[in-house]
Amino acid sequence: MTDPLRPMNEANRSDFSALAPRDPARREFISTGLKLGAAVLMAPYIARAQAGADASGGSRTLNVALIGCGEQGRVLLNAALKIPNIRFRAVCDIWPYNRTYGERLLGKFGHQAKPFEDYREMLAATPDLDAVIVATPDFMHAEHTNACLRAGKHVYCEKLMANTVENARSMVLTQRETGKLLQIGHQRRSNPRYLHARDKVVRGGLLGRVTTINGQWNRAVSDDLGYPARYALPEAELHKYGYANMHEFRNWRWFKKYAGGPISDLGSHQIDVYNWMLGANPSSIIASGGVDYYKTHEWYDNVMAIYEFPTPGGPVRAFYQVLTTTSAGGGYHEYFMGDEGALKLSENPKYTKIFREARAPDWEHWVADGVLTKPGAGEEGAPAPVKPWEKPKPKFAMAAPRSSVVDVRETAALSAWDMPVTLDKAIHQPHLENFFDAVRTGSPLSCPAESAFASAVTILKVNEAVAAEKKLTFAPADFVV
Repeated sequence: MTDPLRPMNEANRSDFSALAPRDPARREFISTGLKLGAAVLMAPYIARAQAGADASGGSRTLNVALIGCGEQGRVLLNAALKIPNIRFRAVCDIWPYNRTYGERLLGKFGHQAKPFEDYREMLAATPDLDAVIVATPDFMHAEHTNACLRAGKHVYCEKLMANTVENARSMVLTQRETGKLLQIGHQRRSNPRYLHARDKVVRGGLLGRVTTINGQWNRAVSDDLGYPARYALPEAELHKYGYANMHEFRNWRWFKKYAGGPISDLGSHQIDVYNWMLGANPSSIIASGGVDYYKTHEWYDNVMAIYEFPTPGGPVRAFYQVLTTTSAGGGYHEYFMGDEGALKLSENPKYTKIFREARAPDWEHWVADGVLTKPGAGEEGAPAPVKPWEKPKPKFAMAAPRSSVVDVRETAALSAWDMPVTLDKAIHQPHLENFFDAVRTGSPLSCPAESAFASAVTILKVNEAVAAEKKLTFAPADFVV
């Protein structure tokens, strides 16, 4: 998983059935109604995209450009290069160091991508572009995306959608005005493991009533990004593009003018999953954080937030933590907890497990339906079969010392199950494939503009809550453009 905050080497709404009571008739009613609702919401995207869909379907080559050849732009380039029938025609970046890197990388793979400093010049010089990937700093997303949409290009824009709600709203309005496609880079939404977890596990009812979510992304202390002195941009040039100096240009994620801090860079991936999995938006947020460690940064280096989500099955409280002062042993995940089971989910498969509560009905039918695979020990609650060459287990054991006896109030260890779904591609590749398929054939986007806007509102409110030092509320209208 790419950590967008780490230094670069060269520089030194939906199916609530799982949340509601276990009433099959009610579940079917909710599921059917929400699927119809989703179809209505997606209809404008499908109709507009189909109107321009090529008769050759998914086989035609798409001409693509990249704006922003920094770290995340390179991640997207490497993922896109694995997708057939994509031809990069241009790369754009204000820093020659990045621009040259992007041009040379594409050249190695046979792409004749012309380099540009100014995106306006790029759009004018390459009118045959089908789509543009925007991977610039957050404060430029709206300007670049809106310009590309108005130039008649479909756009894949990195998350967070924008650094302000107003900028994010403008992107939705421009997308509607132009009828072009706008996908936001919340790539978990196209990951088959996440889709399986949402549709079969969380919404499928396996966890029972979901009551709590817990997520985290923690990162060890790291130095600010540097740059080779000979490649420094003159300050006059930086000022032209809105940057104060080279340090802020390289470390824009830490400054309020350009971005939303770690809750935006890291937390946005996982908080988006909360909304998407639940099919709901939060009603309130309370948060705490501070600039406790990095005294030269503006944004909080640690944030802890608690959301409340209203759902048909009852309230869901969701905690999120992002730290940039310790890795806390490593790992990043989203943890959906219900009264019959819990799902610990991550883009890294080694952090993913499903735990069965003792009170849950038998899970064998979930195995038969392809939702789960059994624990590695064989039948739940039974020891693994003894192989003939293994030494027989003793029929008795010495009593444990008094100090190691488990407190009777501690819940017994739960069996850990797995999902029978894997991803054998780069983690951003399925999301890019979804976007390019939508451009070619009119198939639905995984993360269209309106849905990403609701996530942006959810995420950006965290910083407001930290500053306010009190609980803030959302109105349903806050999530709608």
